Amino acid sequence: MKIKEQLLQELNSTPDRLLVETLNFLQFIKAKEELTFSTGASLLVHLKTIGTWQGNDFDECLQDISDTRLPAEFTLETNPFD
Repeated sequence: MKIKEQLLQELNSTPDRLLVETLNFLQFIKAKEELTFSTGASLLVHLKTIGTWQGNDFDECLQDISDTRLPAEFTLETNPFD
């Protein structure tokens, strides 16, 4: 039995209160996958169109970035995974 057939069989025997949760979960994982794929794919497409730097302000732009960036801050006091 194929996976879709198994899912349909399970859906047919599932009470509505669980179907709402199931639908929400399915929509969540589809959106998550779509976001991950579309972001990565669109980035790759965009990178191919960028080409090389044009103009004579490359050094000035690098200096602007260096002047305006903030240093990275890391703390070991709190662990978000605990």
